[in-house]
Amino acid sequence: MIQIWNEVVEEGVAFPQEELLDAVTGEAFFASQTYTAVAEDETEAEICGLYILHPNNEGRCGHICNASYAVASAHRGRHIGEQLVTDCLRQAKGHGFRVLQFNAVVESNLHARHLYERLGFVQLGTIPGGFRMKDGHYENICPYYHEL
Repeated sequence: MIQIWNEVVEEGVAFPQEELLDAVTGEAFFASQTYTAVAEDETEAEICGLYILHPNNEGRCGHICNASYAVASAHRGRHIGEQLVTDCLRQAKGHGFRVLQFNAVVESNLHARHLYERLGFVQLGTIPGGFRMKDGHYENICPYYHEL
């Protein structure tokens, strides 16, 4: 899980995190989530993707959750992301959340955006220059939500 997470962080085009996880910080990070799930390639007996689910806020907004998805580059293009998001929607509702919100979907991440829209997510608008890419330039972000 740590390896897949770090691969996405190192790519620098989707996750806001810049620090890589190690065995200690990774264990603490995944344990602190409301729910963590993995997709496993049964033929190769390896984890090929994962997601984390947690509250987006607290108190009066604690019913809104947030999630992040990561698929290993060697397994992309196999609809694993769709399976992760679909499972996440079920798990979020099962954990008592009422809305799943994505705060920072990078505008140029067309595969993710098309997937979210196909699954019924609604774009809230655009935040100009809200994401600093790994190469230092800024791209717009598009918040999305889905009522559960």
